[in-house]
Amino acid sequence: MDEQLVAPILAAKDLSNREGFDENFLGPEVPLPALPDVAMVLLAYTHLSVLMHLDKRLAAVTGLGIDGETHGPGPLGNQLVAGPRLDEDQQTGERVYARNDIDRGHLVRRASAVWGDTRTEAAQANEDTFRCTNAAPQAAKFNQGLELWLGLESYLQNHAADNARRLVVFTGPIFSAVDPVYRGVEIPLRYFKVAVFLHQGELSAIGYVVDQAP
Repeated sequence: MDEQLVAPILAAKDLSNREGFDENFLGPEVPLPALPDVAMVLLAYTHLSVLMHLDKRLAAVTGLGIDGETHGPGPLGNQLVAGPRLDEDQQTGERVYARNDIDRGHLVRRASAVWGDTRTEAAQANEDTFRCTNAAPQAAKFNQGLELWLGLESYLQNHAADNARRLVVFTGPIFSAVDPVYRGVEIPLRYFKVAVFLHQGELSAIGYVVDQAP
């Protein structure tokens, strides 16, 4: 990535033993993208990292490595909780999702992050996905739609598992001036995913944009 495209990243206290997204997960370096000229906080979790856009109170991008060889069903999900390394006014909490048809849309899907050589590693990855920092407001039909967000998540995850291969997936909202404001938070109308993988020994990538506008 060109240096001028890398935004300043504020120091954030890491959770103990969380190593975050591995930029060498595929072998060749695949760095986590960033937004230009925006101050962000990088948060490391198990198998994934979240780059928080503090002004938006949402992640700008998440980076995840999916290991199709050690991927498994893993433990069941937990309740979404606030990320402990940010103040409440720096992330989008339960107030936005209460008593409406807005889902707590995972940017990194729990099932995609649950892999590892030990049950402890998989369980820790499971827990780490249930943070407000890994969620974004999504219409229920969009988040759960087999032809929309859920379908795309399942396609990428199944591709890795069926072929016992590794994938790197970057995910995030596409911020826009026309995003509606709801309970003090701008609701992104579009989201992206970029999958990076090795094809015949060379880095390859494919990108998707999914729209939740009415």
